[in-house]
Amino acid sequence: MALKGIQVLEIAGLAPAPFCGMILADFGAKVIRIDKAPGTDFEDNFVSHGKLSVGLNLKHPDGVEVFKKLTKTSDVIIEPFRAGVMEKLGLGPKTLLQLNKGLIYARLSGYGQEGSLSQKAGHDINFLSYSGVLSMLGPHNSGPLPPSNLLADFGGGGLICALGILLALYDKSKHGLGQVVDCSMTRGAAYLASWLFRSHHSPLWGQSRGQNMLDGGCYFYKTYKTKDDKWMAVGALEKKFYDNLLIGLRLSAEEVPQFSEFDSANKIISDRFKMHSQAHWINVFKDLDACVSPVLSIDEAAKLDHNVMQNSFVKSCDVNAPVPSPEPRLSLTPSHSRSSQSRPPIVGEHTLNELKILGYSEDEIHALAKRNAVFFAYGNSKL
Repeated sequence: MALKGIQVLEIAGLAPAPFCGMILADFGAKVIRIDKAPGTDFEDNFVSHGKLSVGLNLKHPDGVEVFKKLTKTSDVIIEPFRAGVMEKLGLGPKTLLQLNKGLIYARLSGYGQEGSLSQKAGHDINFLSYSGVLSMLGPHNSGPLPPSNLLADFGGGGLICALGILLALYDKSKHGLGQVVDCSMTRGAAYLASWLFRSHHSPLWGQSRGQNMLDGGCYFYKTYKTKDDKWMAVGALEKKFYDNLLIGLRLSAEEVPQFSEFDSANKIISDRFKMHSQAHWINVFKDLDACVSPVLSIDEAAKLDHNVMQNSFVKSCDVNAPVPSPEPRLSLTPSHSRSSQSRPPIVGEHTLNELKILGYSEDEIHALAKRNAVFFAYGNSKL
């Protein structure tokens, strides 16, 4: 595994930071989630498989000291707070990089470490709104609509943060020095949309939201409902694909010429798709290279022959459902697929073992637990 031997401290937070840690764990890193006491906060376990959990009270001086000791033996820290929170705890990058000059200190926040918004709370929809991206998303006859919390939280946040960590680790391999990775979900979402920003004033995006070629405003690049209330996705942009689309629909170029008037062409194609079931259209287009595909549910995608053959999904023991396998796939150092199948840790499950690895004695661990500086999975009294 590519990241075997890398130790990561992930301070518990919501979706973006856990997703970043999940990526690193999937590719072999030892990821230790630093948790608060059980029940004191929402625990995002949906992307915490393959990790360890150490319960620390970072508002207690002794908890801070334990964290500093962990830092000395770690390669990466991921912190998910607003600007200045870690500094108030005495755990800012200036302090920790003095303890470990090779430390990669990843800061994953909504708005970055500086500027008028850096202290402001927010969620994916807010980061998208400030990035300019949200204004381009959604149908033209309603308000802007985010695609769940995928773009800012996971794409512009967790994924780009993981990229930043890997870049910093590569740079460290040259000279041994760590650095701060400042990842703003607002900036990250905008960066993901670089193509949209750069093409915004081209003919592709000359209209308002939802009326352009690639955002639902083009009748040969959208979804169509079938007779059984399912959907087909059409992406027949190029002429050769559009010609095959018409062949599959048994329509002529005279009836629906490419780049004809939207409303009339949309109605003709929509009415044609409604004549038959999704299964019928799957069969029609299976051998026609028209960029036409069924819109599958999550469960259907996991059962698709192609995805089964590629092991695109694995069964997870914690949600009792298929979950995506790690991507990308490396030929020499593949990901840890079992990581995706394992359960998330119980808060404080690995506190005792990790403290022993740090060199704490049983008596010292008992004392830390009594002072509520550290926490264990089944309560400090059961140590």
